[in-house]
Amino acid sequence: MLIRNTIVAILAVCAMTAPVTGQAADKPEDAIAMVNKGLNYLQKNGKEALIREINQKNPDFLVGDLYLYVRSIDGPILAHPINPKLIGKNMLELPDAEGKLYRKEIVELAKTKGKGWVDYRYNNPVSKKVEAKSTYLVRSGDIILEAGIYKGN
Repeated sequence: MLIRNTIVAILAVCAMTAPVTGQAADKPEDAIAMVNKGLNYLQKNGKEALIREINQKNPDFLVGDLYLYVRSIDGPILAHPINPKLIGKNMLELPDAEGKLYRKEIVELAKTKGKGWVDYRYNNPVSKKVEAKSTYLVRSGDIILEAGIYKGN
């Protein structure tokens, strides 16, 4: 009985301390890992296959609130698992909540350095508030792979 109670207590503690899925990712390493997963898939299967898998909401590229999307080096979105209405749209001139043209910054960073982070302010669909967000990006040929995290206020 003591062993059973001990196991139940350990499982209860594990359940309370386990990460809750569906919450916004807040770790930079999660965004980096998502982009790297996309790069690996791209190298093995090609650009069209990656775009198709993202647009079909492949769970490898959509984990809770963290997801991979792909933009052309010229700006238009090529793959987006959350909002398919964005596919084909070039929103480089559309600013964030504070007027920053962060999409232009993403494209410029991809063209000049090939990878990095871009910070901006964006509406968080979970909290319904404008929050700090950061997107990690890597250029591969004529596309940019991106994954963003909310950083809170």
